[in-house]
Amino acid sequence: MDNCILVSMKNLNDDKKKLLPEQHEELINALKTRFEKNMNRHKGLEWAKIQAKLETNAEKLWSLHEMERTGGEPDVVGLDQKTGGYIFYDCSAESPNGRRSICYDYEGLESRKEHKPKDNAIDMAASMGIELLSEEEYRELQKLGQFDTKTSSWLKTPAEIRELGGAIFGDFRYASVFIYHNGAQSYYGARAFRGSLRI
Repeated sequence: MDNCILVSMKNLNDDKKKLLPEQHEELINALKTRFEKNMNRHKGLEWAKIQAKLETNAEKLWSLHEMERTGGEPDVVGLDQKTGGYIFYDCSAESPNGRRSICYDYEGLESRKEHKPKDNAIDMAASMGIELLSEEEYRELQKLGQFDTKTSSWLKTPAEIRELGGAIFGDFRYASVFIYHNGAQSYYGARAFRGSLRI
């Protein structure tokens, strides 16, 4: 393929991951408002420093917009001590509404003979530039509030479980966090996934 075509295709993909000025402003305002309303999630962190970092990373800002657009309500939950980067999780009270009725991964999706869901959690997260929460991260999130009291969320599944056909998910019931399993091909109207992003 011609190098000029390759360059223009790359530019086109890059442009797709940039927000319009009004989207940018709307997202920053939404993130700031959420940050200020939920200070218990990020004690000791300052919004001005977080915003400054966001303003210099258009692609990560686009990922946050995707989290917001699909109902994740992303918020800062900590600082990565190794990199100095800020950690965002989906903090919507229930599993993000715009990502429900999906199975765990592409292999699970393809294994269904009929009634296939429209997408899968692993590929959807990758397309958004985020990662599924691990069980450990999900338990950390639950220390900041009560999440998934009526829904559930797919979680990053250990390879040894996935190799046997399973995938794990979490929810919050009876004042406790529960981690369960299903076949990776299954999907439910009340299950999506929660993601993380480091900036």
